[in-house]
Amino acid sequence: MRCISALNQPLCNAQETRERSVTNQNAGDFGLLYHAYELQRSWMNSASAWASIGAEMLSNPRLPMGYMGTGSMMASALEVFAHAAAPYGKPAFGIEHVSIGAKQYPVSEATVVNKPFGDLKRFAREGLPADAPKLLIVAPMSGHYATLLRGTVARMVENCEVYITDWADARNVPLHEGHFDLDDYIDYLIEFLEFIGPGANMMAVCQPSVPALAATALMNRDKNPALPRTLTMMGGPIDTRESPTTVNDLAMERPLEWFRHTVIATVPMQHRGAGRRVYPGFLQLASFMSMNLGQHMMSHYEMFKHLNVGDDDSAQATKDFYDEYRSVCDMTAEFYLQTVEEVFQKHSIPNGTFEHRGTRVDLADIKQTAILAIEGERDDISGLGQTKAALKLATGLSASKKRYYMAEGAGHYGIFNGSRWRSKVAPVVEEFIAEHAKAKLKAVA
Repeated sequence: MRCISALNQPLCNAQETRERSVTNQNAGDFGLLYHAYELQRSWMNSASAWASIGAEMLSNPRLPMGYMGTGSMMASALEVFAHAAAPYGKPAFGIEHVSIGAKQYPVSEATVVNKPFGDLKRFAREGLPADAPKLLIVAPMSGHYATLLRGTVARMVENCEVYITDWADARNVPLHEGHFDLDDYIDYLIEFLEFIGPGANMMAVCQPSVPALAATALMNRDKNPALPRTLTMMGGPIDTRESPTTVNDLAMERPLEWFRHTVIATVPMQHRGAGRRVYPGFLQLASFMSMNLGQHMMSHYEMFKHLNVGDDDSAQATKDFYDEYRSVCDMTAEFYLQTVEEVFQKHSIPNGTFEHRGTRVDLADIKQTAILAIEGERDDISGLGQTKAALKLATGLSASKKRYYMAEGAGHYGIFNGSRWRSKVAPVVEEFIAEHAKAKLKAVA
């Protein structure tokens, strides 16, 4: 599984074919694809339900087929199909406790700020010191839900009071709530930091590195009391001209109008956000799957083999992975298109031309917030140097407040989840936060 930059992976081969058929059509015509998808999804939901029933019947030991090899094999095949065709909604974080040493501590979860396009959630474990660091984790608005960072939250909540942006599925946001673009994203981050209060730290994972860096510059410029003490950016596309990846190349190969007319659709009437223009989650999922279609097919074949021999634990691990992987949401068209244009095509941040509400964002204004840039050695989404570029661009920040860390052997997903994240990357983040908390206290004294 991968966290995706704003472009959300190369477009699949099906989209390439579709490009030829819609070249002379307008965006409204393309919106019909959403209706076709909804019809297809209703059929697949029914097929999944029937396949699940069939799998249970064929594997029931009270029926003759349950004792036959063909019955077990057919049951396993139907179970794989039922899982692949099942509908997926928004997953739960489900972080009930964390283990520290030999002890387990309960974790509380609460929504502390509710806004149309995204909430602010708070996680805290029992026994956390009163002076524990406060950390705002900025989840990517890039197709997957914030639960993609479940492992990130679970690790950081061991020693921090954690807040995370829980972005909404755009198809469920009514039109009367207005639009949501990159400017609004930045405003949300500033408002969330103001709610958390002075002394908070911010960590942006992948795509939100750009708005998080911009929000930090604006808050430093305005001497906002709630400006973040530290900003950690992980695998972010600050300057996509550095070690460009396939994602970056595709964004540059086509004009913005191609994206507008090829991947933007209208939300159908059955959803709360009916009429809203979005980049649909199902298109993003098709893009994700097409990147490594052979690998996904092998994963499902391995699941079939595990089920057939009764290895339910291994099969369940694959199911859990795809439960998260297939859970995607729509993003607003204006946010998607503005991000493609400003981040991937115009390179507005490194060129110094990025604007927020018509005012240029000057990274030289960052003088108080310490910056940590983290990259994965094998990241094929945000290449090496793209996040590190922020350290060079923040010319007003002293060298003592800048740090760079490359996670050896880590891909994009590995820098914020998995064993390498828990044992190698997270301690670097915690150390950085602690170091500058002490520096701040000394400065105040």
